[in-house]
Amino acid sequence: MYILGIETSTKTGSVAVVSEEGVIAQYSLNIEITHSERLMATVDRVLKDTGLAIADMRGFSVSAGPGSFTGLRIGISTVKGLALATDKPIAAVQTLQALAWNLPVAAHPVCPLLDARKNEVYTAVYRYDGAALVLLRPETAMPVATLADEIIGKTIFTGEGSLIYRREIEALFGARALFAPLAATLPSAAAVAEIGLAMIKGGCQTNPDALIPTYIRRPEAEVAWEKRQTSR
Repeated sequence: MYILGIETSTKTGSVAVVSEEGVIAQYSLNIEITHSERLMATVDRVLKDTGLAIADMRGFSVSAGPGSFTGLRIGISTVKGLALATDKPIAAVQTLQALAWNLPVAAHPVCPLLDARKNEVYTAVYRYDGAALVLLRPETAMPVATLADEIIGKTIFTGEGSLIYRREIEALFGARALFAPLAATLPSAAAVAEIGLAMIKGGCQTNPDALIPTYIRRPEAEVAWEKRQTSR
């Protein structure tokens, strides 16, 4: 059973193929090239290198957000097209969950952070109950300064936000702040695919027509458009 995973929630784009036996292949690129320029070429490369075809996939898994509005739309549109063309299921995986998945069986709660601009982060808090990842605090957008009021005890921070705001987090949390290794701070298509494989096996899949990004905060363009309409 093969699953193709796509992750485009941040500047780092990645594509992976996983099976029940493990990760077959993953290709990641963390450079200033838009996802629209590289995504399908990356899908083609991963399939070619593994000797697999789209027809061999049991389904598709995609990072559904939060994250970059443009990046999420590109990844989701691509997966929608693949699913509609092949009549195969989609698993919509939350980006913050996939980031926490990079730190298996962590001893402390895991707090993934993504940069939400305006000195805010997209965040949630998870903990491991054995091998199961449990959501403690739901996804939200908040100022970095509010984190210390919301989170108690030693916590592992991960994601790009933990790098951008590390000094502020250290000042707020002191010795309570633990930081994931650099390799674990990047969203991973392999994690998205692995979570998606379990979701599809369990019947938790999304219809392509119903698949939309999880923005948490409304896009600035939408807010600006409403302001212009109101001011007329």
